[in-house]
Amino acid sequence: MTPFDAEQYFHQQIPITRAMGVRVVTNDENEFVVEAPVTLNSNHLGTGFGGSINAVATLAGYGLVWVDLRDKGVHVVVAESSIRFLRPVRATIRAICRRPKRDEWAAFQTRLAETGKARITLRVSVVEADQTAAEFEATFVARR
Repeated sequence: MTPFDAEQYFHQQIPITRAMGVRVVTNDENEFVVEAPVTLNSNHLGTGFGGSINAVATLAGYGLVWVDLRDKGVHVVVAESSIRFLRPVRATIRAICRRPKRDEWAAFQTRLAETGKARITLRVSVVEADQTAAEFEATFVARR
């Protein structure tokens, strides 16, 4: 699936992503990357609003799971998440979710195939100017 296809899915299925200016910029063998401009997601200080940063990070993890499963019969939800804000984001909220190790992903897929439900924990880094601005971790659940 191309980044454009994933972005269109977000905009159709999660309407707020359009208002946030969410863009899927990378979907390759290493990572799934989502961006949104601070101009549409700012707080009273003119920096990235914490809720928007959290949302973009959630979308990076969610998008990775949804795209990699490639199964419209599976529903993906976030079950639990946490975020640490380390520095302000001033221009672009860029959330990078690295693909899990092959054996971890294979175990997730096996559980889903055998039981119809599986969970996986992913980490997402929000970066700007090569500096980590936030660290996000979430458990995503897939269910048939």
